[in-house]
Amino acid sequence: MNSFSPNMLKTFKTCPKKYYFKYIQKISMPQKISLFEKGKKVHALANYYLRGDDITKMEKALNCEEKLTWEHLKQNEFFQKNYINSEYNLSCKIGDYWIGGRLDALMKDEKNYYILDYKTGSTPKNPEYDYQTMVYLLCTSKLLKNQPLKQVQGDAYNIKFVYIDLKNNQNVLIDFSLEKEQEYEKMLIEICDKITNAQFPEEAEYTAQCDFCEYKKICIK
Repeated sequence: MNSFSPNMLKTFKTCPKKYYFKYIQKISMPQKISLFEKGKKVHALANYYLRGDDITKMEKALNCEEKLTWEHLKQNEFFQKNYINSEYNLSCKIGDYWIGGRLDALMKDEKNYYILDYKTGSTPKNPEYDYQTMVYLLCTSKLLKNQPLKQVQGDAYNIKFVYIDLKNNQNVLIDFSLEKEQEYEKMLIEICDKITNAQFPEEAEYTAQCDFCEYKKICIK
């Protein structure tokens, strides 16, 4: 049975040929580590911090830019909610497919559950219909309905997805509902069907995005 992550869905939507190289041929291309270093540090710190670990030494090792980003996250109103879990892998079945990913953090207060996603880079242009938003909300909803996490109970539709934009120190908040659940499932099944039945082109059509793709040298002739 096929299983898909948000990154897989985004990659196929952007370029089926890149999806073919990355997920079918499983060709791994080198990328600049510096592009991801700050994000990895912030995510690791957040996970240890929320779990209650001592992160004093890790904080001292941050550079000035990383310290500012970390302080923005610590002071964020949603990051200060009641902790449930972090760096949490979850998945669910929709139609004939499995979808899933890893949540940065799941928090709650008296009324709502909050899926947090920390962004040290850019946030999605259309966050309400970003594949990460849809997959994480559906998986969390089914989790709260069917397999309560650490005594979490209540209305599974009282879930909000929060992109914490650390670059601009602001939040993007997305509500969930029964209507959204049905809409998201339909959209995700459609893209999963397309991937499953895809006939991948021998050569990709050049676009401006190709200049920034790590597979350019083996794809564009």
